[in-house]
Amino acid sequence: MPQHPPLVPPGPPLTREQLARGSRHLLLAEIGVVGQQRLRNARVCVVGAGGLGAPVLQYLAAAGVGTIGIVDDDVVDVTNLQRQVIHGTADVGRAKVDSAADSIRALDPDIVVTTHCERLTRENVDTILGGYDVVVDGTDNFPTRYLVNDACVRLGLPEVWGSVLRFDAQTTVFWGRHGVQLRDLFPEPPAPDEVPSCAEAGVLGALCGQVGSIMATEVVKLVTGTGESLLGRVLVIDALRGRWSEVPLIGRSRSVPPRKEPPMPDDVPITTAPELIGRLAAREAGSDDFLLIDVREPEEFAAGAIPGAVLVPLGTVLDGSALDGLPRDREIVVQCQVGGRSLTAARVLRGLGFDASNLDGGIVAWYAAS
Repeated sequence: MPQHPPLVPPGPPLTREQLARGSRHLLLAEIGVVGQQRLRNARVCVVGAGGLGAPVLQYLAAAGVGTIGIVDDDVVDVTNLQRQVIHGTADVGRAKVDSAADSIRALDPDIVVTTHCERLTRENVDTILGGYDVVVDGTDNFPTRYLVNDACVRLGLPEVWGSVLRFDAQTTVFWGRHGVQLRDLFPEPPAPDEVPSCAEAGVLGALCGQVGSIMATEVVKLVTGTGESLLGRVLVIDALRGRWSEVPLIGRSRSVPPRKEPPMPDDVPITTAPELIGRLAAREAGSDDFLLIDVREPEEFAAGAIPGAVLVPLGTVLDGSALDGLPRDREIVVQCQVGGRSLTAARVLRGLGFDASNLDGGIVAWYAAS
């Protein structure tokens, strides 16, 4: 895949402490101060605080990612410590999200850590993941992997994915917007008990660190727009023989993942970036009338916004404080960075009777189409 635009705009100026922490990044021309500001402004959700999630979380925190979400409903067990290096002996019996959050805050107290100590379901997955710019899947079971990927396709979010078993591992980047998703690699989940778990077959602990570090690197590249991502390529690692290979992955032409369950009743109309460009011109000419709201945070809005957009942070939609100021007699187009948070907001608004649509791909798609 050619170099892609940065997913996240630069955040506020770095503090003296943040400049010192990120000094080795600042020396890299491909990242520099602006790239480090993008990392500080990024929201990354890591699903699973286990073997892969542990090193991913550590290196994302060390890289200076400003907001990190952790999703896991499990507790630390002594058998986890062989590979889940973010936890320690004293954490046995604690919720993994709490143990991981403490480790992140100990590494960098400036990072905002959001914990989701719950199992992802069809009912909550879009709401949880929709608040982030990038999703990392470090889970170890197939139902959750497909649940996460299908949600990322719906939300338009890039997903960094990895899998480890025994001495073998795979990692790649899925992004339904670019036509590549988990179902292109594995069209259907395997039958129960067809593939053994790590608890049944074992796993080389250090291999989790190798793959997790690669996954964290892919996140940094996506956020900063640096280099060539693994989108369209699966990196395959044979640790026992010390071999790394690459397998091309071509997506099938489809807009949504196949689903066995009925579609969600609260589906939201989509506005594409080219459509928005045309409609903004028409609104300027007086031949269209709608409200464009940006549900990102104020610092994101200040760093770069679509002309004519009005700032209405997602939190003010969710707590109801913004609702009185929104029109019920005009269409509302909702946008965020890549389309996830705005989808959550649009669903809430439609449920309350507003005529709301979601900008597919967010401001990133708008920049690409402009």
